[in-house]
Amino acid sequence: MKIRQLEAFRAVMLYQTVTLASEMLHISQPATTRLLADLERSVAFKLFDRVKGRLHPTVEGQALFEEVQRSLAGVDRISRAADDIRNLRRGMLQIAAAPSIALSLLPHAIADYLKSKPDAHVSLASHSSRTVVDMVMGQRCDIGFAVLSMNHTSSHGERLMSTRMVCALPAGHRLCATETVTPVDLAGERFVVHPRSVTSRLQIDALFAAHGVELNVQIESPVGHAICSFVEAGAGVAVIDAISAWGYRGTGVVFKRFEPALLTDFAVLTPAQRPAPLLAKPFVSHVREFALAQLGPGIVLP
Repeated sequence: MKIRQLEAFRAVMLYQTVTLASEMLHISQPATTRLLADLERSVAFKLFDRVKGRLHPTVEGQALFEEVQRSLAGVDRISRAADDIRNLRRGMLQIAAAPSIALSLLPHAIADYLKSKPDAHVSLASHSSRTVVDMVMGQRCDIGFAVLSMNHTSSHGERLMSTRMVCALPAGHRLCATETVTPVDLAGERFVVHPRSVTSRLQIDALFAAHGVELNVQIESPVGHAICSFVEAGAGVAVIDAISAWGYRGTGVVFKRFEPALLTDFAVLTPAQRPAPLLAKPFVSHVREFALAQLGPGIVLP
């Protein structure tokens, strides 16, 4: 018993004639007749009676048709699923990302991406950039987004984007009226910063040292959203990546342009030991375009 025989049987049952069934199947009438004959030999009972030139299903044929309908419906679903996967309407993505992008931009980018792919499934986990790299290398995710400089593009890693850091000030701060904030402007301020294990902290330390400004650090946090919350609570000021600033929804923080420019590089990584899902490449492109549209070309750099 073959699927093509069952498809011919179903077509004849639905269209009542071999002629119409053959047109639906895009095969000749003799081929359809042969498929029915082969199926009858396989099941060892008669499927149709011919009365005045028309086919009428036997009781046994009608009973078989009900089961064939259920079975081929499953085959049809599989075929549609394969078509959806091939045309990027369905699939699964397991994403690991650093908090600065996982807690801000990615949820919005993912939601926007899935508007046109209702049958796709996305899993997002937030980890340190170091852990994200480990997960990619260990094949425990499909895509990794990390705060990481990528000077050389490869088949499994590239720079997603660079963003300018901004200065976070509590509402009502003396510098809120200025257009641009510099290290000298922040002399004597209390700071909320990332720990020294985070690359951006080293950049900030070096820049302020070069301007002769000592950082008065009272609070450290690896999470950009928490740093912004501390600033809103009046615990100090901060120099933070633009994506964390964009994603912060509190009303008690004012973000200002910071000069000289400090950049935060975001990298996208995929496991080298296995092919990426078909959804991966268009999804990464969507994240990059979404970031540019939301933050603007002055903040997101190519």
